[in-house]
Amino acid sequence: MELAKQLLLLAIRWVRPTVRGTKPVLCNGLSAVPLEDRILILKKGSKPDDRIWFLEIDTQYVRQQQKILGTEVVAWSKGVIGNAEKPVVISGPSGVGKGTLISMLMKEFPSMFGFSVSHTTRAPRGIEKDGVHYHFTEKSIMEKEIKEGKFLEFASVHGNLYGTSVEAVELVADAGKRCILDIDVQGARSVRASTLEAIFIFICPPSMEELEKRLRDRGTETEEQILKRLRNADAEIEQGKSSQIFDFILYNDNLEECHERLKKLLGLDGFVTAPPISGPIEIDLPMDHSVSKIDNKIIINCISSGEKESKNLVILDVSSLKGGAPGRTRGLNFQAIGSFSNGLNGIDQLS
Repeated sequence: MELAKQLLLLAIRWVRPTVRGTKPVLCNGLSAVPLEDRILILKKGSKPDDRIWFLEIDTQYVRQQQKILGTEVVAWSKGVIGNAEKPVVISGPSGVGKGTLISMLMKEFPSMFGFSVSHTTRAPRGIEKDGVHYHFTEKSIMEKEIKEGKFLEFASVHGNLYGTSVEAVELVADAGKRCILDIDVQGARSVRASTLEAIFIFICPPSMEELEKRLRDRGTETEEQILKRLRNADAEIEQGKSSQIFDFILYNDNLEECHERLKKLLGLDGFVTAPPISGPIEIDLPMDHSVSKIDNKIIINCISSGEKESKNLVILDVSSLKGGAPGRTRGLNFQAIGSFSNGLNGIDQLS
């Protein structure tokens, strides 16, 4: 009801809102169903992976953008059947061993985890490839997308911008993998303040003396660099322990033991190989269908013509939606009820 009132007010005032998010391509027709804070759009004649979209009217992202711009805002987001595993944010001071722990995790579960590809405004170096090592972009473009809320975290380093985009994390989930973000405490703070649901883990050294020993044993930094890293580490550890950014703190006093504790936190203890993670499920609808709504269920009545006309029902459950613009809207569940031209042939619970 509130959504209908907002749409009516927009129409009465002839307000042309600012549109955020990735706009869907044109289609041959659509069905629209108003929900509490967004409109469900079912495109007709589109590919299965381009079928479900949401036009957000009063979501958290929309309200944030309205506050920034001082004008009306709507936002598009693509709908995805099912959920993705929560990304894992891992932070810790330089020399604590978080890179080694992540490498061990990736080696043991190569098909389960993936890294998001960061953006940067600096020029490529040597054999660096766009989209592999970084997404190389123009500073003006990245600054615009930062204002539009498309980045989870970013920082300026030596005059160049670096950051993790929402889309980069979504692409890892689309591939059926769990995204790992190896970022500093400041970056973790920004991600925590975003709409992304993640697990936040801080890796801590057993002592500052042990951290200094590890930094010196690496033999890769000058004395001045080591002292700077130790000063930064002291501040990072204090923030990591007291800022309430992180869900878990792991002490890396023994690498193997810390690796086992990390696996336990992620629900992987006892697995010899990674449990399977499936990619997004696609839904295929014929051009000829009608849509109705009962509570949080969207009833899609599909009619297929042929020698014998048959009817099928697809029931979309929108009660557990997660995410949204500027990324995907996940958490859609559905039931497909088979042809019932001669009575119900059974129910296939897909998600």
